[in-house]
Amino acid sequence: MDEIKSNNLDNNSKNNSSLKRIGNFIKEARVSRNQSIEELASDLKIGSHQLQAIEEGNEDHLPEKVFIKAMVRRISEKLKVDTDFIMSEFKTERKDVNIEEIAQEVSIKAKKNRKVKNQNPTEVIFFILISGILGLLASVLIFNIFSESFQNQVPKEELINKN
Repeated sequence: MDEIKSNNLDNNSKNNSSLKRIGNFIKEARVSRNQSIEELASDLKIGSHQLQAIEEGNEDHLPEKVFIKAMVRRISEKLKVDTDFIMSEFKTERKDVNIEEIAQEVSIKAKKNRKVKNQNPTEVIFFILISGILGLLASVLIFNIFSESFQNQVPKEELINKN
């Protein structure tokens, strides 16, 4: 049971990481303008508990994500901060960097690249040989068709003499 709770907490922290970054940014902008949570919430006509939840990145105390985005947009416009930047933060999901995982991914990709590089020359040579043979056969067939048609033609002199 404890494992399930810790997994849920891990998932929530990953989901909330962008909201926490946005909340910190909003809080810094609000504090730099010497506004209290209550003043800003009153100006925006939202609950101060909701503004505080956004600043803390606490999604559990907020409505659906669509409404959170709308509130964040209104807050950033009211504070006159870069709204596009803040909204783009919703799209970026950063997770903790684990050096071992990155090293494993790099080694796996390197192995795949080596396999691909080893197979490519034989496949390319095979493709070139088949293309050459098909091209040679096509040219022989075309040459035979034209040579037969030239052999079966009556020369112009014979046609003139017949008339």
